[in-house]
Amino acid sequence: MLKKMRIRVIMSAMLAFSAVIVLIALLVNVVNYYAVTERVDQTLSYVLQFEESVPVKPEKEGPPPGPFMALPDLESNYMTRFFVVRFDSNDRITSTYTDYIVSIDEDEAVSFAKTALEKKSDSGYIGDYRFVKKNVAGMTVVVFLNVSRELQSIRSLRNLTIAVAGISLILVFILVVIFSRRALKPIIHNIERQKQFITDASHELKTPLTSISTSLDVLSMDRGEDEWIENIRSQTGRMTKLVSELVTLSRLDEEMPLPEKESFSLSNAAWEIIEVYQPQAKAKEKTFTTDIQDDLSMTGDKNAIQQMLSVLLDNAIRYSDEKGEIRFSIFGKRNKIYMEVFNTCQFDKPPDVDRLFDRFYRPDDSRNNKTGGTGVGLAIAKAVAEAHGGLISAECPNGKTMNIRVVI
Repeated sequence: MLKKMRIRVIMSAMLAFSAVIVLIALLVNVVNYYAVTERVDQTLSYVLQFEESVPVKPEKEGPPPGPFMALPDLESNYMTRFFVVRFDSNDRITSTYTDYIVSIDEDEAVSFAKTALEKKSDSGYIGDYRFVKKNVAGMTVVVFLNVSRELQSIRSLRNLTIAVAGISLILVFILVVIFSRRALKPIIHNIERQKQFITDASHELKTPLTSISTSLDVLSMDRGEDEWIENIRSQTGRMTKLVSELVTLSRLDEEMPLPEKESFSLSNAAWEIIEVYQPQAKAKEKTFTTDIQDDLSMTGDKNAIQQMLSVLLDNAIRYSDEKGEIRFSIFGKRNKIYMEVFNTCQFDKPPDVDRLFDRFYRPDDSRNNKTGGTGVGLAIAKAVAEAHGGLISAECPNGKTMNIRVVI
């Protein structure tokens, strides 16, 4: 339990930090992307103004030679590389000029322009170019600006944030692992004291319970059985069972609750338990059916698994309705083992299945007197399932049927 608690603390801290670092990285990159795009679009607006001032020439004839000087920043004019393609109302090319770019020839410029023309958006990115479309005097003007440097800066910032986020996650994980034990030390200390108290109290209670049981035997031989002796014997037995279950729970809460795991036949182990509970069900006039897959094996603690199955079957027999139905099945599927115990029941309202495996939880207070249960059995079943790396769950949708499933 302590190991799982520490893992949960580490996971919670890492999830919180991961969410923050990912959010920051996304915000930085998104803001940078839109800032760069805004600057690029501003440059394209100056290029469009310059292009509108150039007289329209026949196809493939460019403007008169001369430097591009439309930008307010004079130095930036010499670093601006662009090309322009014009289309008429029928999407036929009227002019193309690539005087202000070297890496694109006219055929490539036309190919880029046709691709941009097919797009619904009036602006966007195609490769290393940002384009903008505008209708001018019945013609469509498509201007492309080389933004390879800007895109490279976006990629560089993206890679940098990914690297920083990854390194930060690793460092934080190491620190959380180191300090998690210190943070949980008071809780671990309290849990250890609680476990020690349960163990010590259980051992102390066993002596007077044994003495009471022995005295009852002597008293019954002297006076004979009566309702008072029977009641004391019943409650003593119930107390003895509760003490034993608390010790079991305390042991299952340890770091390594089942140190001696081995491979065993689950099918045979299940039949051994069925032989005990099938007569009990028959004696109470309840229908008991089984479906156990043959030659099914697993690795674990055989005694613990049998104890879990005993708890589930005992629970089904105790809390099923009069002359009710009980079904017990075990099968393997996709490298997993499924154990299911089904029984009919009569709850006035469906129990809270999320709390059903809590210690001392009872969906109906009347169960205490009717069944003599301790309220710890299903908690033991859950602890055994989890100690084997499995999960246990319950379904009681209408209060008339209960199905408990263990998946390992």
